[in-house]
Amino acid sequence: MSSTVTNPDPEAAPRKRFSRAWLLRFLVAAASGFTLYLSFAPRPLWWLAPLAFTGFALVVHGRRFRGAFGYAFVFGMGFFVPLLTWLLDFLGPDFGPWPWLALSMALSVYLGFGGAFATVVWRLPLGPLWAALVIIALETPRTWFPFGGFPWGRVAFSQPEGAFLSLASIGGAPLVGLAVVLTGLGLAALCLRLKGADPRRSLVAASVLTLVPVVAGLAVWPTIGTEAQDRELTVATVQGNAPDIGLALEGRRDELRNNHLAESARLLEKLKADKTKVDLLIWPETAMAMRSGDAGVDQMVRDYGTQAIIGALVRLPDGSAQNSALVWDPATGPGQRYAKQQLVPFGEYVPAREVAKLVTPFVDSVANMTPGDGANAALSVAGTKVGVFICYETAFDYPARESVADGAELLVVPTNNAWYGPGEMSYQQLAMSRLRAVEHGRAVVVSATSGVSAIVAPDGSISASTSLFTADSLVGRVPLRQQTTLSDLLGVTTEYGLLALAIVGVTSGYVIRFRTRRASAAKATREAAG
Repeated sequence: MSSTVTNPDPEAAPRKRFSRAWLLRFLVAAASGFTLYLSFAPRPLWWLAPLAFTGFALVVHGRRFRGAFGYAFVFGMGFFVPLLTWLLDFLGPDFGPWPWLALSMALSVYLGFGGAFATVVWRLPLGPLWAALVIIALETPRTWFPFGGFPWGRVAFSQPEGAFLSLASIGGAPLVGLAVVLTGLGLAALCLRLKGADPRRSLVAASVLTLVPVVAGLAVWPTIGTEAQDRELTVATVQGNAPDIGLALEGRRDELRNNHLAESARLLEKLKADKTKVDLLIWPETAMAMRSGDAGVDQMVRDYGTQAIIGALVRLPDGSAQNSALVWDPATGPGQRYAKQQLVPFGEYVPAREVAKLVTPFVDSVANMTPGDGANAALSVAGTKVGVFICYETAFDYPARESVADGAELLVVPTNNAWYGPGEMSYQQLAMSRLRAVEHGRAVVVSATSGVSAIVAPDGSISASTSLFTADSLVGRVPLRQQTTLSDLLGVTTEYGLLALAIVGVTSGYVIRFRTRRASAAKATREAAG
């Protein structure tokens, strides 16, 4: 009797190990992306952001360009998909989940390239620094594409408090983001060095790269000023509330106006009872629609006896609309006006309308608004200059920078977050406003139709705030400040400087890789010939 012995497949074990390693890296990439999401508001978990990039670096380390891109893309999807779920409330069931998923994928491509190029520069001296530069530099083209730019979810916006926020006063959002990513990548380099997976990396250098951003952020905090340099204003912001119906809110302008008139009347009675006089009254974004005037709003402002900034959808002579903030005087009515420059894709205009129709026919219900030209970046009101940037513009650097350059001593953010439902969008946007306060050394008043409205001090702390989907008002004293931060002086130089350095780093990485491969090939040729 004979028995047949079957030899095991010699390649089965390596394939099994490869499969397990691939799956583990995939899961760690997705979990690290989700960890970055958890660092964003409304959770005060800013310290999770560096740890997310530690996981990011450990996953892409040692991978080829294509593999690193794939894992970094998974990281991006683990981050953007949950971060942007409020888009489902905004667009409603007519559009379906496709715009949300498509946008998440488009933004994840940037992180995919960040991971891929990080492998190119990692072998350079101070490799984690070059890799962090690459990742943050790729946030710059995100302000251009897709849909005219979508910078939501920049790393810096996870830091409305904590050790890194103070760096906004030096280099704005780009420097804050760089510090966060560098800390995470430095920690990853330290872990790899201790594990022996990156033996050429200096243990001291990895430790320094991990600690310097944190130490720098803590060292800058004492320079953040909050005191009034001109005087103080008593401001009131009215939150009239709105129905939670997403884009359908476009057809309910009268209801918005009436809600804000009613809440303004309640607030006025309270102010009279408390014998309090406000210097400036603020209404949120598009709280009313207007062609030439409004008798009800005019009377309300006269009753207050003070100037107001009123968010209004203004009809132009050609019939188009502009999302605007108007100075309303109790004696002369509406006057100086700022018009929103950065419009919301699919909300205030439809990009590539003919292509969008292939996804959903409901794009025809969205009319294109006319963007502003940047005039009146700082409105003359209440005896000072007040910078205004409206809702979505908070995510972009230039509107607040332009208003401060125009002399703004206070910043106001009118917003209509009722479009976005009861999710996290309002809190994410408030976090951006808190960073802008530190970046420009100004108090910020966030005025929302349905929340979250807030009064933010120049150090980013919140002195008062409201809840979502409730009628409420805030009254508080805010300092008027004139000091120019280093971030204001550097302006766009910081962002484009980091982008230029990243390009230099990637180019150097490829040059070194090419020379190394050529030297190895030449050595192999000599050995074969010898």
